[in-house]
Amino acid sequence: MATEHAMDRVDERELQNTLASRLRYWSQAGNALQRLFEFPDFKSALAFVNAVGEKAEMLGHHPDIDIRYNRVKLSLTSHDAGGITRRDLILASYIDEIISGYEARKTA
Repeated sequence: MATEHAMDRVDERELQNTLASRLRYWSQAGNALQRLFEFPDFKSALAFVNAVGEKAEMLGHHPDIDIRYNRVKLSLTSHDAGGITRRDLILASYIDEIISGYEARKTA
């Protein structure tokens, strides 16, 4: 049985509005949200992935992660619902907060 957070897939209008307003750096790729991140080196990319992993564990919702040296591609989908749900939108927002904090530390 799906949890309340998994509920139903978000409809196309809500998804497009959210991508245009709150999740501007994310894109829809089929039944998933995707975002590509680039870092100065592998160590930085791995630190970011570990931070995302900690948050994902807390939420009980895990992204597909592809690390290629200094590039990280994250893909979010709710397999149990067959597409993008609010759970994915929430995790994407948290990931945006993580990268924001990472970039602030980098420039400080």
